[in-house]
Amino acid sequence: MSAESVSAFRAAYLEQEVSPNYCPRCHLAFTFGGGTLALIGCVAMLHDVQGWEWWTIPLAFLYANLAEYLGHRFPMHHPFAGLKLIYKRHAGQHHRFFTHEAMAFDGPRDLRAVLFPPTLVIFFFGGFGVPAWWLLSWLVSDNVAWLFIATGVAYYLNYEVLHFAYHLPESHPLSRLSLVRRLRWLHRHHHDPRVMTKVNFNISYPVCDWLFGTLDRNAS
Repeated sequence: MSAESVSAFRAAYLEQEVSPNYCPRCHLAFTFGGGTLALIGCVAMLHDVQGWEWWTIPLAFLYANLAEYLGHRFPMHHPFAGLKLIYKRHAGQHHRFFTHEAMAFDGPRDLRAVLFPPTLVIFFFGGFGVPAWWLLSWLVSDNVAWLFIATGVAYYLNYEVLHFAYHLPESHPLSRLSLVRRLRWLHRHHHDPRVMTKVNFNISYPVCDWLFGTLDRNAS
C-alpha cells in the first residue's frame, strides 16, 4: 500500500469503525489499569506457595507464548469459520492501518487499531480464565491456579506494552529502548504485506517463531 492508500484507509477506518464517543484514555486505563489491578488481585490470593508450584510461571509463560503464536499465525491471518471477525480486525484492518512503511500511529484515536477491545479481553479472560482457574484448582492447587492466571495477565500486559511501543514514533523514548528496538524490527518485518502470513508471528518474544522455523530477521 502506498502512503496515500494508508492515509485514506486510516481516515475511513476512524470514521466508520471508531465511535465519536471513543475515549483513548479510557481504553488505556482499562488495559493497563484494569490489568494491573487484576494481576495484584491474583497475587494477593496466593498463600504459602510451595517450591514446585512456582514452576507454574515458566510453564504458563510458554503456554501463553504458544497461544499468541497460534492465534496470530492462523485465525488472525486466515478466515476460519466462526472466527472471521478476528481475521477482519487483524488482517483486514490492523495490517492496512499499519504497514512496514507506516508503523507509527498519528494520534490518540488510532489506539483503537492497536489495543485489544475491552469486550474481547473480557470475553477471553472470562470464557477461558475462569474455567482454567477452576480446573487447575481442582486438579492441582489453588496456588497453581492463581499463578497460572497471574502469569497470563502479566503476559497480556507485557504484550500490550510492547505492541503499543512498536507503533509509537521511532523518536519516542520507549521506542529507543534496546529490547523494544530489536523486537520492533521483527514486528515491522511482519507488517510487510509480502510476508505477513509467513514470518514473525510472536508479537512479544519470538520463542515459538524460533521453535517452528518462522523467525525471520532479514529484510525482504
